[in-house]
Amino acid sequence: MDRILDRISSPEDIKKLDIGQLKRLADEVREKIISVTSRKGGHIASSLGAVELTIALHYCLQSPKDKIVWDVGHQCYAHKLLTGRLKDFDTLREMGGLSGFPSAQESEYDAFTSGHSATSISAALGLAAARDRNKEDSKVVAVIGDASLSTGLAFEGMNHTGHMGTNLVVVLNDNEHFISKPVGAMSRYLNRVIANPLYNKVREEAEKVLKSIPKLGPVTYRTVRKFQEGLKNLLVPGILFEELGFRYFGPINGHDLGQLIAMFRNIQMLKDPVFVHTITKKGKGYRFAEEDPVKFHGVTSFDVGTGRTPENEDKEKTFTSCFSGKIVELGDRDNRIVAITAAMPDGTGLQDFAERFPDRFFDVGITEPHAVTFAAGLAKGGMVPVVAIYSTFLQRSYDQLVHDVALQRLPVIFCVDRAGLVGKDGPTHHGVFDICYTRGLPGFIVAAPKDGVELEQMLEKAVEWNRPVVIRYPRAKAERLVGDSSCAPLEIGKAELLRKGKDLAILAIGSMVNTALAAGGLLSRKGIEATVINARFIKPLDSGMLEELAGTTGKIFTIEEGITSGGFGSAVLEFFARENCGGVKIRCLGLPDEFIEHGAREELLRMYHLTPDEVASTIEAEL
Repeated sequence: MDRILDRISSPEDIKKLDIGQLKRLADEVREKIISVTSRKGGHIASSLGAVELTIALHYCLQSPKDKIVWDVGHQCYAHKLLTGRLKDFDTLREMGGLSGFPSAQESEYDAFTSGHSATSISAALGLAAARDRNKEDSKVVAVIGDASLSTGLAFEGMNHTGHMGTNLVVVLNDNEHFISKPVGAMSRYLNRVIANPLYNKVREEAEKVLKSIPKLGPVTYRTVRKFQEGLKNLLVPGILFEELGFRYFGPINGHDLGQLIAMFRNIQMLKDPVFVHTITKKGKGYRFAEEDPVKFHGVTSFDVGTGRTPENEDKEKTFTSCFSGKIVELGDRDNRIVAITAAMPDGTGLQDFAERFPDRFFDVGITEPHAVTFAAGLAKGGMVPVVAIYSTFLQRSYDQLVHDVALQRLPVIFCVDRAGLVGKDGPTHHGVFDICYTRGLPGFIVAAPKDGVELEQMLEKAVEWNRPVVIRYPRAKAERLVGDSSCAPLEIGKAELLRKGKDLAILAIGSMVNTALAAGGLLSRKGIEATVINARFIKPLDSGMLEELAGTTGKIFTIEEGITSGGFGSAVLEFFARENCGGVKIRCLGLPDEFIEHGAREELLRMYHLTPDEVASTIEAEL
């Protein structure tokens, strides 16, 4: 039997199908998503849960004229399959292939590029305001998940939408499963809404009563309206969305195509902001994803028949696991230490700390700015807060870093995971900017360990330093490195000599130290002897070491897993310019001043000449 999916080249083809065919299409879309993600990896559970919702939206809308803005984009795989990307779907998350997230550069059907949470409502409101300004006739829909709805940015967007009264449809895809345990009042509120589905029925009946009265005087009208509001507040606690200026519809079954299509058709006549609450099942249609949606939120690959993911044969520790063990050890010794995460306890390695010290662990939900200011308050109150966060998510808290931590020089420790290239999630998730945006903060110490042992040392010392500290480390193995240490104790701003040579010096930071050592070995085979320095600190730099190098080799190469504009190499250049050291030749190796595409980390390092052989070749060519 031929597949319906093979006949879908655009959303217009969906409109030709009857309800039975649409249901078949949903099954085929799920089969394709499961097949591809089992081999390529990706965000499977979220996408499986949004299949019928995606079909219904495209069935009722006139995309790309009508705009759909997907929040985060974890759930966009069905959207990609239905908008002309079926033939390329097997390239999902591969270098040069389809992005795992919505990408405006990839397709006109992707109305807004996304990868972080809670941007959809604000972006969609901007599109709707531009539509109104240009007197265009189109619909704009934002699709947001229940976890994202708890963020400040989502509320800011909803508040402004209600104030403007602009026709914007917000669809809540409520699958009752966050990446981690639900946090905060919003999840409790949504549970109460789900348990009280009578609101729309009451509202419809109340409006029928109003319309049946021929002439209402002002007093009578206000009385009836008050009665309606009273019933509304009685049946739906808080009625938050209505109070924010939205017409609320739901909750409805997000897997019932007939109900979804009827709903989206009916609300197209409305001119007000509309909020549609759908209930879906994360991982729908694949038993193993339904049973463990957290495991199948994001996977590398898996066996379709058993649901098993490949066992990690290499048992060597990662930087994240080293952090996890050390923070528990420190917590045992010092009850001032508290740990904070923004909805990522597993990913950041804080799960063990949370289980051991539940009263000193805070998961604040997807609210990174709040996490930083909350940590600042804890520090002001005498605690030692450790904020475990991905590099790309700390970006969202820049003002809080400046205003709430740096200005008061508060001793908050930021353990910045996923610093550098993270692979197939692409430009929205590569942690390549944190060196630039943290080293300019007054009073901050910015460090990067070469291996897991050094990470543990830095974390222990950071508790003593009584200053804001950033410790950045990659999503990688934390293999133990060796070298002739010139600085056994870890001191602020002191580098470590790993290899001595007469021809040039390589200053490496963090994940690039191992690369620098290997490149030094390759150069040595060609008669070129390189000094290799583990800089350890991006701020403050080891001024004594730099002055010594200026007087010896005079040829310095810096290497970092971050953009070179404003990065570690820039800091070295600034030092020599400030100290007026003439005659020193410096070449900065790192990532270019651009967004890095998706692809395996090893592929990207090779592409940007940051593998040992590429570094050695670059240095040899320069010499």
